[in-house]
Amino acid sequence: MKTIVHFDLDTFFVSVERLLNSALKNKPVLVGGITDRGVVASCSYETRAYGIHSGMAMKIARRLCPEAIVVKGDSGKYSYYSHMITDIIRQSAPIVEKASVDEFYLDMTGMDKIFGIEKYSSELRGRIIKETGLYVSMGMAINKTVSKVATGESKPSGKMLVDVGREKDFLAPLSVRKLPMVGNETFQILNELGIKTISTLQVMSQQAMENVLGKNGQTLWLRSQGIDNTPIKPYYERESLSLERTFDRDTIDVLKLKNILMAMAEGLAFQLRMGNKLTACITVKVRYSDMQTYTRQEKIPYTSCDHLIVEKVLAIFENLFARRQLIRTIGVKCSHLVGGGHQINLLEDSVELIQLYQQMDYLRKKYKDSRLVTRAAIMDQRNLDVWDPWTGEPPTPPAHRHA
Repeated sequence: MKTIVHFDLDTFFVSVERLLNSALKNKPVLVGGITDRGVVASCSYETRAYGIHSGMAMKIARRLCPEAIVVKGDSGKYSYYSHMITDIIRQSAPIVEKASVDEFYLDMTGMDKIFGIEKYSSELRGRIIKETGLYVSMGMAINKTVSKVATGESKPSGKMLVDVGREKDFLAPLSVRKLPMVGNETFQILNELGIKTISTLQVMSQQAMENVLGKNGQTLWLRSQGIDNTPIKPYYERESLSLERTFDRDTIDVLKLKNILMAMAEGLAFQLRMGNKLTACITVKVRYSDMQTYTRQEKIPYTSCDHLIVEKVLAIFENLFARRQLIRTIGVKCSHLVGGGHQINLLEDSVELIQLYQQMDYLRKKYKDSRLVTRAAIMDQRNLDVWDPWTGEPPTPPAHRHA
């Protein structure tokens, strides 16, 4: 029988800010973009009573809670504490999945033969709180879905154990919105069907849910029953995505090189978002015609945003391309990957930019072609008949649209 423990940092960004500035404690706090066009990345429990939530436009949040203190987010600080917590957990748990910068799944199966799992996990939770000063909620159950829901029910800063065999009863009275798979669109569809609580979903037929939501409906129905066989995906610090191109003819055309690097960065960012991943390290590779190869890497706050990755890639290339000789190969790598609940940068981006990314990705997925939407600079300067930066293959160029 599996034993899965779920840890979730309470209002992580707000908690870090309060840790560094005690004047924010017990005050309504909003973290994110500070302009009216900014977005709420995290909000304290004091603001939630006003209907404020993550992803809301900062302008609306300020209107709902005028007394809220608005703090400009700092991804560097949050990445630092995320790494600190990750190190503590990996020292103590046999299998860890880092689902996002502030969320972890631990597979503790079998450890009851040596330790009491609940006691051991509670002590680990206490160690995180003591060593970081940040509060953690904990859920424990036989699978990822139930443990995550249990964590949500234990907030703020609590813990909950769902006994084996009680999963269905535990879920039944809760809103269907509590299930991890249920986003805004699915929630609206379920509500239109009169399904508001998990208990109602539980008595629906599996086939009926599949007819409405396809394969996802089948998975959702199983999870409403407390059934989830999704395995823990171990977290590897060195997991990476990369692209590189070797030219038929060595080149020193800087404009061409930069445009190809931009296309690579954009392609990797799209791959990150499709895999629900974030990167914290960018590497650029340059190999000259004499086969001398140079690489430079820089750490960045966790992100999967095109414009942030493109900016960093070009900055690294400017520092790396010092010899001004013919170049044979260039490449870009994104490493230090983690699962990313936030596919866009809520700390810096405007609502319009977030919506633009979502629409671009929607079109790419719908037409099963990552080259369908790209930056005008890349499209206008790049010879698409020769090379596709997303696959490395010579493609048949699709119809492009400016983004």
